[in-house]
Amino acid sequence: MTAPKTGAETLLIVEDEAQIRKFVRISLEAQGYRVWEARLGEEGLSLCAATPPHLVILDLGLPDVDGLDFIRRLRAWSAIPILVLSVRASETEKIQALDAGANDYVTKPFGIGELMARVRVLLRKEERQAAASALFESPGLRVDLGRREVMVDGAPVSLSRKEFALLALLVASQGQVLTHEQILREVWGSGHQEDTHYLRVLVGHLRQKLGDDPMHPRFILTVQGIGYRLAV
Repeated sequence: MTAPKTGAETLLIVEDEAQIRKFVRISLEAQGYRVWEARLGEEGLSLCAATPPHLVILDLGLPDVDGLDFIRRLRAWSAIPILVLSVRASETEKIQALDAGANDYVTKPFGIGELMARVRVLLRKEERQAAASALFESPGLRVDLGRREVMVDGAPVSLSRKEFALLALLVASQGQVLTHEQILREVWGSGHQEDTHYLRVLVGHLRQKLGDDPMHPRFILTVQGIGYRLAV
């Protein structure tokens, strides 16, 4: 496990294959990122707890911890973006990783240009969420991003992980329009940018829990043919 340097955004590679770890580290450092390395899952989790990085690049086939367990354990207390980098290429395994809490998934072998692009997308998302106030309030709606708490007209509302992720994304956008493709990529991952029916269903569930009538919305506004924005 390498020690961090001082400087720009910090990325953690959790990968047991030394050659891949070295290749990814050199590529990231060439782009100006600080890079930490961990060969084992427990080492990676310890680093995340001690000094959280801005992004985790995770192999699923670790010697000590299954990658899905790593994701679930980290998600129990942290929203650090996770980019899976794995030889496991089946759709089922990708869905399992994304449902467990991963933000994106790249299969090995991979192109370094694509990997860098995926890293930049996730870091931009992380920057937007960090810039958003931890506490959002508008008439009738209160969202505490840090505590993952939502209240409507003073009453608590229980949301699923994806429902909260969508609401947090809308809060972070500060009233700007988010396209269907943006939301699908950031909530489900880059492999789902055409699955607009997923988004329609999720928005419907979120509106129902918020008591938000789609014909006369208080909170979530539809921008016809483009996407959604939060009323602020």
